[in-house]
Amino acid sequence: MSELIIFDCDGVLVDTERMANANMAAIISELGVPMTGPDCQRRFMGRTLEDVQSMIEDLTGQVLPADWPDQVRLRDLESFKAGVPAIEGVAGVLDELDRRDVAYCVGSSGKYEKMRTTLGSSGLLPRLEGRLFSAQDCERGKPAPDVFLLAARTMGHAPENCTVIEDSLPGVLAARAAGMHVYAFVEDPACDREAMQGAGAVLFEAMADLPDLLFSKT
Repeated sequence: MSELIIFDCDGVLVDTERMANANMAAIISELGVPMTGPDCQRRFMGRTLEDVQSMIEDLTGQVLPADWPDQVRLRDLESFKAGVPAIEGVAGVLDELDRRDVAYCVGSSGKYEKMRTTLGSSGLLPRLEGRLFSAQDCERGKPAPDVFLLAARTMGHAPENCTVIEDSLPGVLAARAAGMHVYAFVEDPACDREAMQGAGAVLFEAMADLPDLLFSKT
């Protein structure tokens, strides 16, 4: 059994992916490349906005302002302030981890301001404050393993004793590069199930099923 469970934030703890990708689709369409929210999710999900900026510049042939990632973050934060629900069943998962005295934390590509806004809106922040880790503290974002290794090191656990809960291919690749076990939450139809499974993730569709997967061998 793993000693530490590391949750991605967006799409795993809080239901933000559809909203954020709708915003991104509108932004890219304004740059002259029509795109839908699911298109954005398939292309960019799990990456830092700095990496997304480079990808969009290659896609559009345009040089975006240096502060473009911050502009997108502000747009998303305004949307999130209207309310962000927790992923259905995730509170019960945290309850079960608490009951079993298993440590958990968050390892996200998002910045701390975004995590605190979305987790706060969903009601999960009091359970996770002090256990948030962001790629903003790392040299590289996902699919590099840096944020997961930072989380494991700070929480005092060896990578091989950690399990990551993700919903994106870059996140799965980051977990595998860190030498960690990984489960992929694939409730969203836009998830690249085949690629995540091929990268070594165990797939599951309902968050309420996660405790049985984590503890079935105990």
